[in-house]
Amino acid sequence: MNETGRARTPDAAPLVDGYLDHLRVARRLAENSIDAYGRDLAALVGFAEGRGRALVDLGREDLEAFVRDLMAAGRSPRSVARTVACVRGFFRFLAIDRRVPANPAEDLAAPRAWRLLPKSLPPDVVDRLIDAPDTSTPRGQRDRALIELLYATGLRVSELVGLKVADLNLDAGYLVCTGKGRKQRVVPIGEQARTWVTRYLRDARLVLLHGRTSPWLLVNARRGGRLTRMGCWKILKGYGRELGIAAQLTPHVLRHSFATHLLDRGADLRAIQAMLGHADLSTTQIYTHVLEARLRTIYDQFHPRP
Repeated sequence: MNETGRARTPDAAPLVDGYLDHLRVARRLAENSIDAYGRDLAALVGFAEGRGRALVDLGREDLEAFVRDLMAAGRSPRSVARTVACVRGFFRFLAIDRRVPANPAEDLAAPRAWRLLPKSLPPDVVDRLIDAPDTSTPRGQRDRALIELLYATGLRVSELVGLKVADLNLDAGYLVCTGKGRKQRVVPIGEQARTWVTRYLRDARLVLLHGRTSPWLLVNARRGGRLTRMGCWKILKGYGRELGIAAQLTPHVLRHSFATHLLDRGADLRAIQAMLGHADLSTTQIYTHVLEARLRTIYDQFHPRP
């Protein structure tokens, strides 16, 4: 492949260059994308040369072997999937142009991408985290209220620090938060979280404000200003270090723990979607690993031949 991402192999070069020109002119792809396709096709050319084959002579078994070689070389499933899409498009182009009698990559399958499952804390670790703040101090009461709210509601950290006192209806047991796209949603608050938020509002918040006024629910301990996302992160990290879990503790981990623990106890996926503020159910479906684990446990427990 030369500096422009084109193949050097004589018989392959016109085919690859023609396809890249097609992407540039007809598809109007960005140069970065064309360079990436050029690298993918250069890898295919190298594979064909290694087998002593011309590109147009590669069959379905050859292409499947090419995909296996990419995986064996340590390429990520996402990267291999992009290469497979490139190969399918390339051979479709050759078939339309009658350079090959049939498209050997027509239904070539990419490896299934490994989805990174959300990290979540075991319930007993969450209990230890919630109990970590010294609630005999105003700062400790604020921190307890903060952690209780995060775990009770599954809010994003930006949504949490964006809460105003007026957004809470503690008597009715819910809050209204503003999420992505300025969309508002109603989220229930559990009894424990309501108790500690009420105590924080009654006994600690005014102390932290030092006589000032503020619409924000969570305020910092120094000047009484609005607690920031970084401030929230640092608070959790501090308690995480005390418990020996600092490396795995972030506000987002508590959000994942909220969803995972609800689902593990039988909550409906669409209800969790609404509470998390996911616009699409497919985003929430990443938590279905919990359902799969539950089914596996039931199967192993009750099937006569597990």
